[in-house]
Amino acid sequence: MLGNAMLFLIIAIVAGVLGFSGIAGVASTIAQILFFLFLILFLVSLFTGRRR
Repeated sequence: MLGNAMLFLIIAIVAGVLGFSGIAGVASTIAQILFFLFLILFLVSLFTGRRR
């Protein structure tokens, strides 16, 4: 999931440099959503994995 977030971030940067502002905006939004989803799932698995 973090890899997908990084991929969308790179797509957003390239699209922004080339002038495709609509695609850049959508790709950066998707990258942000995926990153925060990854962060939440990582923290949940970190806390639930310690209890046995």
